[in-house]
Formats: sequence, C-alpha cells, structure tokens
Amino acid sequence: MNYRMILYLLGWVLNIQGLCFLLPVAVGLFYGEAQWQSYALMTLICLVLGVLLILKKPKRTVFYTKEGFVTVALSWLLMSLTGALPFYLSKEIPHFLDALFEMASGYTTTGASILRNVEALSHCALFWRSFSHWIGGMGVLVFLIAIVPLTGGHIMSLMKAESPGPSVEKFVPRVRQTAFILYSIYFALTVLESMLLLAGGMPWFDAITTAFGTAGTGGFAIRNASMGFPYVHAHYLQTVVTVFMLLFGVNFSVYYLLLSKNIKKALKSEELRWYIGIVAFSILCITLNIYRQFYGGNALEALHHAAFSVSSVISTTGFATTDFSRWPTVSRVILFTLMFIGASAGSTGGGIKVSRIILLVKSSLREIMSIVHPRGVNVVKLDKKRVSEDVIKGTISYFILCILIYVVSVFIVSFDGFDFTTSLSAVAATLNNIGPGFDLVGPAGNYAAFSPLSKLVLIFDMLAGRLELFPMLILFSPHTWKGSLGAMKRRLSWKKESM
Repeated sequence: MNYRMILYLLGWVLNIQGLCFLLPVAVGLFYGEAQWQSYALMTLICLVLGVLLILKKPKRTVFYTKEGFVTVALSWLLMSLTGALPFYLSKEIPHFLDALFEMASGYTTTGASILRNVEALSHCALFWRSFSHWIGGMGVLVFLIAIVPLTGGHIMSLMKAESPGPSVEKFVPRVRQTAFILYSIYFALTVLESMLLLAGGMPWFDAITTAFGTAGTGGFAIRNASMGFPYVHAHYLQTVVTVFMLLFGVNFSVYYLLLSKNIKKALKSEELRWYIGIVAFSILCITLNIYRQFYGGNALEALHHAAFSVSSVISTTGFATTDFSRWPTVSRVILFTLMFIGASAGSTGGGIKVSRIILLVKSSLREIMSIVHPRGVNVVKLDKKRVSEDVIKGTISYFILCILIYVVSVFIVSFDGFDFTTSLSAVAATLNNIGPGFDLVGPAGNYAAFSPLSKLVLIFDMLAGRLELFPMLILFSPHTWKGSLGAMKRRLSWKKESM
C-alpha cells in the first residue's frame, strides 16, 4: 500500500475543500451573517493541513486499484467530516452527528435531511448545503485529476472508484483531459439551467442553489416546500428542473458524442433508449393512476407532477412539487422501483444504474435460453458489443451486495420502531442517494427522529451508494490493511536492526 501517495492525494483534497469554503464565506459576508466565521476557520484549517501533506511529493507515485479505492473512500469520509464542522461550529446544527448526516447527504447527492425548518438556516449554510451537491455530483477526485498534473500509473483507478456505473470510459487517451471534458460539460449544463431559472423570475440565490442541487442530482432545497414553493412562474420553473433532472441522469458520454458531432452513435445508445422508455412508461402509468383522485380529472396537471416526480426519483435528485407518499399504492410502487433502478451509468445520478439493469435482464434471459437450448451459443450484448463475462459477474456481484446491504440496514433501522414503509423507504432512499422516501421520510418529512445508530447506518449507506459499494467495503475490510501493516512492521524491524 502506497501510504505516502494516499496522504499526498488527501492533502490535495483538503486544499480543494478549503478553497470551496471560501464561497460560503463570501455569501455570508454579502448577507452580513456572522456564520461566515465558521467557514473561514475551516478554510484555514484545511489549507494548513493540506499544504503540510503536499509539501513533499512522494518518490513512488505508482498506485493500484486497491490504493485508488482506499483513497476515494478516505477522501469522501474526510470531506464529510470537515464539511460538517461549520454547521456544528456555528451552532446551526447543534449535534455533530446530525451535521455529519447532513453533509454526507450533501456530498453523496442524497438530499436526505435532519432539518425540520430549512428556511431557518443562514444563507451561507444554505449555499454550502447545495454547493456540496455540485462538488459531489461529478466527484472531487475527478476535479483533482482535471486540474492537478498527477503522474504515475493507474490514475484511472481513481475515476473508476469515484464515478458511478459498471465501467468508466475514457473519451480521449489522456485521463486528465477526459476529466476536464466531464467537468466542462457539467459546468456548462449548470450555467444553462441557472440562466433559464433566472429567466423564469426565480431569485438569483434560489436559481444558483437549485441548479447546484439539480446538477449533482442531490435535491437539497432552500425552501421547506422544495420546488412546490409558490414562485410567480412555478410551472415554468418546475418544468425546467424536470428537464434538467432527466438530462443530468443521462450518461455524459452521450453529450461528448453530441459535441463531437457523432449524433447517430449517441442516439443509438441502448442505455439511453431504456432510460427514456422507463421514464415515459412510469409517467404514463402514474398520470393515469392519479389524475382523477388527486387532480380532479385535470390530466395536464397530473402529467406535470407525475413527470416531475418520476424525473426526480429516477435521476435520484429528490426535489418535490407535491407529497407523492400520499399517492395511490400503484404510483408509490412505481416510484419505489425507480429508486433502485436509478439513472444512467456515467451520470451524476445514483441507484443500481440502467446499464446494470439491462445486463441483469439480458444475463437472466441468457440463462433461460441455455436451459431451453443447451447447445446454443448465447452471448450478452450491449450496444451490439459483446459484454465480457467479468463485467457480467461484476454486475451480478454488485446487485447481490446491494440487496444484502439493504436487508441488513433495514433490519438495524427497524429497531427504531417506525412503520414498515418508513424503514424500507428510508434505507432505499439513502442507499440509492435519492433523499425523500415515503411516510415519515417523505417529501414533507425528514430523518431527524432516527436514533444515532440508525443515522450512522444511513450515513454508511449514503457513502456506499454514491461510491458504488466497493470502496467503502474495501476500506472496512481487515484484509485491505493486513498485508500492508505486516510490510510496515517488517520495514520498521529492518531499520532497527540496521541501526
């Protein structure tokens, strides 16, 4: 294990975190709020520690997949811990575990909150919550690769560990250039959404924070009513957010192909077709299910809210225009299913991912065909390309681990004594980085009533879900450290003997 390289990268993460704190400092100063001092203090602490860790660059810069996964997991834990401190120091969230829950939810783009009254927070706190979505949406280490000239082997392992999806494609041969392209597309879409929201009469602070929450598919709102707040042009603003939630749930390689004028290849994406098909089918079913009972036969109004809710859940954003936990069972079952399906691979969304669902369906059909035709040759293809058995094996392993973590988490959370739907949806909403669930944790509720143990479990679920399970599991596996600690002991004993 290349510990020195891991610490060096963590130093850069702290530096980026410290610089990010300057934005809520500026917001606090602009609005004349004293809370900016907590963010300024954290800026100083992070930069001092970060500079100390990067003063001396490691001689051996090569690191492998295990180091990459450990670095990513430690980075996200470090960001969550340091990012929570301003909430705690300013006393806006008096309990550190609650502050940690809020910040882990922010960085993982989950949007689950322990706050009962969001509008009581200062502007700098509201900005920091939403900005954490934007940082976590694409990933701080992807940003690090884009701006810092890292040398050594296997830098791609950082992107694989942090970027969602069964595989990470390089748009261009150089990993750094790929990371730069990703962030450029991400930034451009965020700016475009902000401009469209401003054009609809949304105040500038609301527009920027909403764009941050949409881009990262996070869903932290600055209003208690989320996107159901009665803005002057509410329907227009909600429609803009609906469209952009869907756009940020698309694989970013599609946008790169469109920018490269390879339109045919972009539109032939099998995952994109499935994604659009699932969204369209879900919207149609929910609209038919709710338009009479909840919207008095107004099909257009029902379609509007159904489209927003489906887009919010499948992209794992978590914004809401209405309390969908009160909808009929059929609609809630569809939304609950979408929680697990999630967005596309290579997007900022969470969940199992549409590409994995495709592979699971096709591999299951292949098994059926192999029973019917034992001598037949059946291969799984995606976008007319043969999928390797290693990818299929990895997809099945991921699905099994996801279900296992879900079951164990529900079991632990159930000791809090909440109703069955609340426990099931709370874990589903955090593990898949959605935020709101049903009943007590629905769009009109929050996670404040959960016990400290349950909050720790849900924090783990949020981090594990955002990092695709394996980095967090590897971090907590004794086998990860066993060989490295043994090697460290041998080096120390050799040095003592030589002295």
